[in-house]
Amino acid sequence: MGKYLFSILSLNRIALISFAVLAILSLTVGLGVSQDKWWPSKYGADDVIGAANEITPEKVVEAARLIKKGKIYDLQLTLVPEGPAFPPRYYQFQLMYNNIHPSRWLGSNQFAWSDEIIAGNLGTFTQVDCLGHAGIGEIFYNGRKWGEIATPAGLTSNSCEMSPQEMTRGVLIDIAAYKGVPVLSDDYVITVKDIQGALKKQGNMEVRPGDIVVFHTGWIQSYWLKDNKRYISSEPGPSTAAAQWLVDKRVTGVGADNWGVEAFPVKGSDEMFTLHQELITKNGIYILENVVSEHLAKDKVYEFAFVMTFLKARGAGQTWGTFIGVN
Repeated sequence: MGKYLFSILSLNRIALISFAVLAILSLTVGLGVSQDKWWPSKYGADDVIGAANEITPEKVVEAARLIKKGKIYDLQLTLVPEGPAFPPRYYQFQLMYNNIHPSRWLGSNQFAWSDEIIAGNLGTFTQVDCLGHAGIGEIFYNGRKWGEIATPAGLTSNSCEMSPQEMTRGVLIDIAAYKGVPVLSDDYVITVKDIQGALKKQGNMEVRPGDIVVFHTGWIQSYWLKDNKRYISSEPGPSTAAAQWLVDKRVTGVGADNWGVEAFPVKGSDEMFTLHQELITKNGIYILENVVSEHLAKDKVYEFAFVMTFLKARGAGQTWGTFIGVN
């Protein structure tokens, strides 16, 4: 246990040093790339919750009316140390056995209990990328500079605990079924035409303001804990044009059954994670990663009540999601 705790303390020390170095770089490097000004947000210059503003009380009632059978779909992965994660992210778990020793029992009734220790990154497993997660250079959602909102203790703005837990209309877009395959190919780029074609095939569905859209690619069911190297080295996902289409629909969140939602790597381009920048940084739209959509797709449940809850870690730009769908 001492060695384990020492490793955690060492990681904390490294994190503080890394933060200081990055803070200095952000002050000296500046934007680094030329860009158009996309801020202030359409939700207001002081806004910190972005497209969550699209979920009104009426939208919640609309979502509740979608519940016809009362069937619950668990949309989250189980946390396991061997789960693949975007490097250098990791997850460790340890059960403290000392709590079951007789000397630890409480009272004449000998109350015993379990206790657990975890260490790792919140950007693992099923997660939500909040508005403080992605930036363009030093600029994050609503024009806030990293050096002004980031501290070793966490973000002071755009952080996950500032975002509300939500229930809204969920829309599953099964691109794998539309293409007639169990899983999309590595780095397949989902186009606007794909989205429109799948929605038409699924009954002429519409995407509406406040919706959470989930793309089913077959990635988790094909490679999670089966071929971890392949799982994390590439992925299919929407194009930036598709991202703009979703922005125009005023959705609240975009998710997929893979580790980063967007196609990676992008052939013939030196740009990386532009979908994150378009959705989160510029438009305040949340990204939901590693969403377990397999059972929704199998049952052809394309419209459902989506319950988006997550771990409220103060100062975090991303955090573990505890999502369910209800049909």
